[in-house]
Amino acid sequence: MSLNDACYPDDAGQSPHTALLGSEFVGWDAETQTATMRFTVKREMTTWRGGVQGGLVAGYLDDVMGYAFVAATGGEMAPLNLDISMSLIRLIPEGATILAKGRVVKAGRRVVFLESELTAEDGTIYARATSTALPTPRPTPTSTGME
Repeated sequence: MSLNDACYPDDAGQSPHTALLGSEFVGWDAETQTATMRFTVKREMTTWRGGVQGGLVAGYLDDVMGYAFVAATGGEMAPLNLDISMSLIRLIPEGATILAKGRVVKAGRRVVFLESELTAEDGTIYARATSTALPTPRPTPTSTGME
């Protein structure tokens, strides 16, 4: 898979949040409806404890869940979160390479259920999340006036 795949939006690399998180799209498995992404933890994401601040961990988890749904709809739709439930299992250290998997559990016309997990390269689990979202047309820089 590459950034030129149909399931990865052409404008995704331009998104302000993508730049902040350092999102790297790795792949899409249509059979399991699972997106895989990679992040390298920037110093700006950490607290004085030396790990990623909890709300920013939610950003990584949300990003990969969102791309799973975008990919599942061929780039037509995006989730608008109603809630996110997250478990912070261990501290994610500065400089760590995080592998993220996000999956569409069930997508209906009115509600979407998503889940995600962050791991170290050796498989150590850092965090998990679930989300309930509304399916919406995928916004673009042009449609939102951010271009």
